[in-house]
Amino acid sequence: MACSRFEYVKSFEQDDSILPNVWIVIRIDGKKFHKFSKTHDFEKPNDENALNVMNAAATAVMQEFRDIVLAYGQSDEYSFVFRKETATFKRRSAKLLTYVTSLFSSSYVMQWSKWMNLPLAYAPCFDGRVVLYPSEQNLKDYLSWRQADVHVNNLYNTAFWKLVLEKGLTNQEAEAKLRGTFSADKNELLFQEFGINYNNLPAMYRKGTILLRKRVILGEKSRQAVVPLHEDLISSQFWKEHTEILGKYVPGTYNAPQTLPRLVEMQLNGKELDDEAEEPQNLAGTS
Repeated sequence: MACSRFEYVKSFEQDDSILPNVWIVIRIDGKKFHKFSKTHDFEKPNDENALNVMNAAATAVMQEFRDIVLAYGQSDEYSFVFRKETATFKRRSAKLLTYVTSLFSSSYVMQWSKWMNLPLAYAPCFDGRVVLYPSEQNLKDYLSWRQADVHVNNLYNTAFWKLVLEKGLTNQEAEAKLRGTFSADKNELLFQEFGINYNNLPAMYRKGTILLRKRVILGEKSRQAVVPLHEDLISSQFWKEHTEILGKYVPGTYNAPQTLPRLVEMQLNGKELDDEAEEPQNLAGTS
């Protein structure tokens, strides 16, 4: 930047460097998504394609920021976990937050037509926040909190929309019927009145989506890709199976099923598979 007599205005900028050696979580949330989902006729209580637009947008963010070790999404929100040592954007909070939020928003728009049948009526809007967690247990508890939120909300929404769409109750009548009920009551209602075992519903609806960078094994070849998982984050077994998240960040292996998830297939489509995995990239120490 050229020196001039006006350069003093830089002194008004505040230093927003994030503390060292803490987990950085950026969570984005859709703004007025109730209206957005109604305008675009999302299927109730869950729209698989709409959720996959979110997953695809989050994948684009992970492809840009190699220091994101895990992303977790559900409904209209996504959380991105940066490794503790990241030097991306010199750990400047505003830079990280605005880049992640704007990239997610633009990627959502770009991915829309690949998953949805209706044209996009207007661009969605997402807000974001930066939260710091000093310990591994704090980080685990944060992610457990978000996954517990999925269970509570999805169980309620599944019961609510079954009552409205199949029993013909009004929204107010369905709310009144479910008021004061516990999880066991809603599970019983779904089974007795609709023949639904809640535990048999798609795991993406019940547990949300975890995105991890893995070496995808296809025969004798492999390539890194961002892989969607629908597992139990709250259990200790998850952290034992994916030690790269909290340890030295070397992507683990993903033994590809016979039918690849479409999100993975889209990443690998038309690309040569490499025997060597790419090294994690320390992005953007720029201002």
